[in-house]
Amino acid sequence: METILVSACLVGESVRYNATALRPDRQWLGLLAVRCRLLPFCPEVAAGLPVPRACAEIVGGNGCDVLRERAVVRDNRGMDLSSVFRKAAAKALEVCGENGIRMAIMAENSPSCGRNRIYDGSFTGRRRAGMGVTAALLVAHGVKVFSQDQIEGLAARGDAGSI
Repeated sequence: METILVSACLVGESVRYNATALRPDRQWLGLLAVRCRLLPFCPEVAAGLPVPRACAEIVGGNGCDVLRERAVVRDNRGMDLSSVFRKAAAKALEVCGENGIRMAIMAENSPSCGRNRIYDGSFTGRRRAGMGVTAALLVAHGVKVFSQDQIEGLAARGDAGSI
C-alpha cells in the first residue's frame, strides 16, 4: 500500500500557527485513505516550533530561495526562522526516505507546505505564486507534492500510487 505524507493540519491535527486545523473535504481524504496509508506530518512542529506560534511568511522570494539562502522566513515579530524552516524541510525529506514516500499532500499558502501559493511576505494576507520551503525540497528530491485543493482529483483517479 502506497504511503502518502499529509500535512497534519489537513487531517484535523491542531498544529497550525494559531493552533487550528484545516478542513478539506473529508470525503476525498477518506477515499484516499482506503487506497493509501496517510502519514500525518507537520514540518514546523517536527523542527521544534511550538503550537501556537507567531505566523511566518517568506520574505524576498520563495521556498527554493530560502533553501539557497537567498530569501528568509520571518515571523510577524521580525524573527528570522529560515534555519528552522530548512531543518523542518530536511526532517520531512528524511521521513519520506524512511517510509518510501513518493507523494505528499500539503497545506496551500503555508511557508513550509504551500505547493502553488504562499503569502507574499507583507503580513497583509496577500498571496502569490510560489512553493513553501518543505514543498520545494520534496519536489527537488522527486516527491510529487499536491495541495489540499487537488485531493478530489487524486482520489477520483483511483490509483494515487501512480500519480
